Amino acid sequence: MNGKILVTGGTGYIGSHTVVELLNAGYEVEILDNLFNSKIEVLDRIDRITGKKPKFYKADLLDRVALDDIFANTKYDSVIHFAGLKAVGESVQKPLEYYKNNVDGTINLLQSMQEHGVKKIIFSSSATVYGVQESPEYVETMTTGGQLSNPYGRTKYFIEEIMKDLCTADPEFQVALLRYFNPIGAHPSGLLGEDPNGIPNNLMPIVMQVARGQREKLGVYGNDYPTKDGTCRRDYIHVVDLAKGHMAMLDHMQPGVSIFNLGSGEPNSVMEIIAAFEKASGKELPYEVVARRAGDLPEFWANPAKAKAELSWQTELTIDDAMKDTLNFISHESKQ
Repeated sequence: MNGKILVTGGTGYIGSHTVVELLNAGYEVEILDNLFNSKIEVLDRIDRITGKKPKFYKADLLDRVALDDIFANTKYDSVIHFAGLKAVGESVQKPLEYYKNNVDGTINLLQSMQEHGVKKIIFSSSATVYGVQESPEYVETMTTGGQLSNPYGRTKYFIEEIMKDLCTADPEFQVALLRYFNPIGAHPSGLLGEDPNGIPNNLMPIVMQVARGQREKLGVYGNDYPTKDGTCRRDYIHVVDLAKGHMAMLDHMQPGVSIFNLGSGEPNSVMEIIAAFEKASGKELPYEVVARRAGDLPEFWANPAKAKAELSWQTELTIDDAMKDTLNFISHESKQ
């Protein structure tokens, strides 16, 4: 057995895929989630994939008493922290809710960890912390926190800074800040995928809704950007590759703060994603070009060289793999 891990937000999209990889690698995993944006059925699906059903706590990070009870009863080796609100647009409308949930919840988690002697945490951060940069290729040495366009991104930045300060105050803490780019795809079994409870914020869940007939067409936010086809370009990473990045990080934890980009290094435009989905499905995806969204950058992508050199991790799955697995997930869901 490789150790016991607590995964916050472990029934969510990225969290559930990471739990599968952890279980398959021999880790003992427990999940804490309030099910705000996920479903309890995910636990059964994890069991079907891995043959193991993780212990589950339905709890909220804002509930310090519940957190202390969990940490008092179990000795964890590490925490992987996914839990948080993540809709960019909603964060602009409800900034206080985002700051309270994401920042206060993380402070509660860190305090409870510290009091119970758990000093290793991997944090699910985001490329949004880079803000607007002169170069669209983001490297870990770039400054963060400048020109952040939404409260969601600022919560990620603030949490990173809080964790850095904690490591300065308590040198025993080992913190990994993993900055994601754009996760897409699904588990190849078809049992796990991106299935938000509310209105989706990311591109692929909206594509999926159009494909299922739940939405008439996809809105493409602007086609007059200074890119090769006029639409925004992003670094899309298959969620299984992303989950494996956390596994690689667990093997390289060290005192202080470690920072890594998790991305492919190869951006794709919105129109390229649409074309890849049409190729995989054999069907046309209806779309219309609508007004630009405030704050959307024309393009940015990860420089993943540091993760490759230090973690021996790099993406292995392609955009075509992500489309095939997404369609498999849609097909599986339609049969439920």
